[in-house]
Amino acid sequence: MKNLDNSKSNGSKAGSWRSRLLFLLLILVSTGLSAQDKATISGYLTNASDGETLIGATVFIRDLGAGTSSNEYGFYSLSVPKGTYNLEYGYLGFETIIKEVNLNENLKLDIELQEESAVLEEIVVKSEAENKNVVELQMSVEKLDIQTIQKLPTLLGEVEIIRSLQLLPGVSTVGEGATGFNVRGGSIDQNLVLLDEAPVYNSSHLFGFFSVFNPDAVKDVKLYKGGIPSRYGGRLSSILDVRMKEGNSKQLAVNGGIGTIFSRLAIEGPIAKDKASFIVAGRRSYIDILAQPFLNDDLKDSRLNFYDLTMKANADINKKNRLFLSGYLGRDNFGFGDQAGFSWGNGTGTLRWNHLFSDKLFSNFTLFYSDYDYQINFGNEVDNSFDWSAQILNYSLKPEFSYFLQPSNVLRFGGQSTIYQFSPGDAIGVSSGEEADFGVPKQYAIESAVYLENELDIGPRIKTNYGLRLSHFNYTGKGFAYTYGEAEEGERPPLVGLEEFDQWKSIETYLNLEPRASIKFQVNELSSLKASYNRTVQYLHLVSNTTAATPVDVWTPSTNNIKPQKADQVALGYFRNFKKNTYEFNIETYYKKLYNLLDYVDGADLLLNPFLEAELLQGDGRAYGLEVQAKKSKGDLSGWISYTLGRTERLIEGINNDDWYPSRFDQTHNLTVAAFYQLNKRWSVSSNFSYVTGTPATFPTSRYEQQGYVIPHNAYNTRNNVRIPAYHRLDFSVTLDPRDKPDKRLKSQWVLSVYNVYAKRNPFSIYFIQDGDRVPTGSTVETFAEQLSVIGSFIPSISYNFKFK
Repeated sequence: MKNLDNSKSNGSKAGSWRSRLLFLLLILVSTGLSAQDKATISGYLTNASDGETLIGATVFIRDLGAGTSSNEYGFYSLSVPKGTYNLEYGYLGFETIIKEVNLNENLKLDIELQEESAVLEEIVVKSEAENKNVVELQMSVEKLDIQTIQKLPTLLGEVEIIRSLQLLPGVSTVGEGATGFNVRGGSIDQNLVLLDEAPVYNSSHLFGFFSVFNPDAVKDVKLYKGGIPSRYGGRLSSILDVRMKEGNSKQLAVNGGIGTIFSRLAIEGPIAKDKASFIVAGRRSYIDILAQPFLNDDLKDSRLNFYDLTMKANADINKKNRLFLSGYLGRDNFGFGDQAGFSWGNGTGTLRWNHLFSDKLFSNFTLFYSDYDYQINFGNEVDNSFDWSAQILNYSLKPEFSYFLQPSNVLRFGGQSTIYQFSPGDAIGVSSGEEADFGVPKQYAIESAVYLENELDIGPRIKTNYGLRLSHFNYTGKGFAYTYGEAEEGERPPLVGLEEFDQWKSIETYLNLEPRASIKFQVNELSSLKASYNRTVQYLHLVSNTTAATPVDVWTPSTNNIKPQKADQVALGYFRNFKKNTYEFNIETYYKKLYNLLDYVDGADLLLNPFLEAELLQGDGRAYGLEVQAKKSKGDLSGWISYTLGRTERLIEGINNDDWYPSRFDQTHNLTVAAFYQLNKRWSVSSNFSYVTGTPATFPTSRYEQQGYVIPHNAYNTRNNVRIPAYHRLDFSVTLDPRDKPDKRLKSQWVLSVYNVYAKRNPFSIYFIQDGDRVPTGSTVETFAEQLSVIGSFIPSISYNFKFK
């Protein structure tokens, strides 16, 4: 009877599968038949003034209630039943064009959109894309256009992308002078920063005061905090996707600026009009040049500067093929005469090929190179010197495909493979002519992934995006694999063995599935509910136990002793617009569970240590919070208010008595206000205010005194047991724009700004010192708490910007 029941069950299952297969075949046949009655219109949407492609521009057929938007390369594809339609092409800040199109067959139609101030010969209506935040599927995504970024008051009057993002909900920093940024409780290495798809490992100049992105060369900035699509991977917390301009394909244009500490210049123009273009943008600071007259002879040759050079060229080969070549080179230099020097920098190169297999199948093939390195040297004598350099180098190939099945159904798929070379430290010391090698062996790894992603509308109210990413990491030779023995919780384990591996021979491999899903429910025209889930895996780790990350921190791969970090995040949000989309309101809540996070044994030795793995501990983390934003996007007065209530904690065996403790970048309250007021056509003012809860720190709870010296002691073995005082700052700027004269080729702008208006000395860290005088035996030694403030006063500045075409 048991076997008979099983056979009946198997027969029932087989019949069920046959029914499903028949149903699937019927769908495919009906899809093929319906496709014969449809036509596809596709093309590129560009800016009429300079030929730049428009990302996220909309194409809509009101009669059908069907539409789509352009991708990262300005391409769109829309398949609808054959017929004659009025197509609406729109983009925020541009006039919407309505074109009557006869779609009896597939049609390729490129459209140029004029900015709102221009006059069109065709029928023009106002753009209706202002409710995009409500109707689009994406949540936990912040998008700042470069025009808004340029209006914000900044340090020394220089437009700054990374610091602008810190005014948005869920984004923060541990203080002034800290590199990078933190997203929803994540560390800075958990952010994947992309410049034209190439990763940038240190996104800061001058220890975090300026970013590596030249605003004159940037077209689009998008930050994914959650709901990360399957096509992105490699980091836990966020994706910052920065896209460069292609260059003016209509005419030669020059723009730049002269500021308090550095100047910039960008040149762009056509190589072949409307077919190929280029842009070259450079910046260089000149603090060292201005300081030269005030330096003594020992410091006469000191260097204190940074520079970057951004380049891009593109060409339309034909209607189906387009090539892009872009690159970045930037460096910070600090040198104190010829006695000591310190420098770091990024270099990237990206080659991309867009190919249309058909009107529905768009592809992009990317080959990129990324290099980050730093160098330190002491001493200028042949017999006494120290030189130290480190580097992370990678090469990657990434094919991607987008198949526009229907307006309501887009399939994306592709893959990526990256080769890494880690050089933790090449260090040579020379003392009295004797040379010693302190270097650490190189490490190698290969990371690969494939993904499948589907964006699907289920009826008029529900839109979904779901997908799966399969990632694989191979830690390889040439090098040694170390084996460590057992140790007490929180203690350094002993080395018990090692094995040498040849080049590219596998030492350890990891394979992980990363499911992603997002859904939107359209409540009505002005409001929607959204939810998302994503699992992310990170195979690279930034090793740093300082107050804030520094340029000399160590990147290390996952190994046989260091597991990859993982995170699961869920988010839920409500989005609502008011008064014809003049006011926007959104509220999101999130919960993120993290695994295999790094921390360190007490007294960890992290630099130039071949046994670095023994200094590391791994454990769990959690981050949760609420993000609220209210925004006014129209009128003379505009801006936003953002508030984040969040916590981020860690649980690692051997730390804090095996109990949860706040991470270094845990900030409970984060309030920001940004306001812009247009006084008239030429004058405008802007201001922003920030208030952030102080970050946690570990202070001693008791002390010992021995022979007149104080020895601090944490009697309860607690981690991050206090908080430094809160951070708050107000900035203000005034902008004078040029007169509106269309025939005038040179247009200039003046910006006067004040950073830290009320001169707040915000604490970066607090440390303890004791009185330097000898204390008589039996007397108590006095100790003092000292506050380190990176900026302790208000900083006024003036800058001049110009455009010539």
